[in-house]
Amino acid sequence: MSRLLAPSILSADFSKLGEDVKMLERIGADLIHVDVMDGHFVPNISFGPMVMKSVLGQTKLPFDVHLMIENPDQFAHEFVTDMTRYIVVHQESTKHLNRSLQNIKSLGVKSGVSLNPATPVSTLENVLYLCDMVLIMSVNPGFGGQKFIPNSYDKIRELKQIREEKGYDYLIEVDGGANLDNLADLFEAGVDVVVAGSAVFGADSPDKWAEQFRVIAAESEGK
Repeated sequence: MSRLLAPSILSADFSKLGEDVKMLERIGADLIHVDVMDGHFVPNISFGPMVMKSVLGQTKLPFDVHLMIENPDQFAHEFVTDMTRYIVVHQESTKHLNRSLQNIKSLGVKSGVSLNPATPVSTLENVLYLCDMVLIMSVNPGFGGQKFIPNSYDKIRELKQIREEKGYDYLIEVDGGANLDNLADLFEAGVDVVVAGSAVFGADSPDKWAEQFRVIAAESEGK
């Protein structure tokens, strides 16, 4: 399975968002990760659907939308576009997770669920069959640039084992603290999709960073 790079535009320069999005296409990103924060579910506010939609037509990269918001069922439809591939909601944000995932699928996009660092994988036992993606938060959500939480590896391995045993086909995504130093370990644990914000946008050369990402990814696929 190919490893995918999903840079988060939360770390982009919003005064030149169109340019930054085109840069992501140039360096070979696979997805654009869209972090949506409401200031309630997480202690920060990012942006809404209008900002995301403002880059439509400026890139061919599909959107990976991460809703860190309360009442996601009420707002998920606003993030559906021709370029939206995934909409991910938090296990902790909805009382009826099965219904929330079915709602996303009814919108014609792939469904995903995210887990905060303190939430065990076992809470997803009865909904994994509905998931196209499972996102492990390897930092506490709300702010970029945080350090990776080590026990995230155990959760990734557990998800990989369940996927193999049950024959599921969800992707395993990790968000927070991923960098060139821990990529190999993440891939070995079972990660398919890496969200990278400050690591990409803060790099001296995003092109070289992405090139190194591809080298490490290729090495992991060969093992």
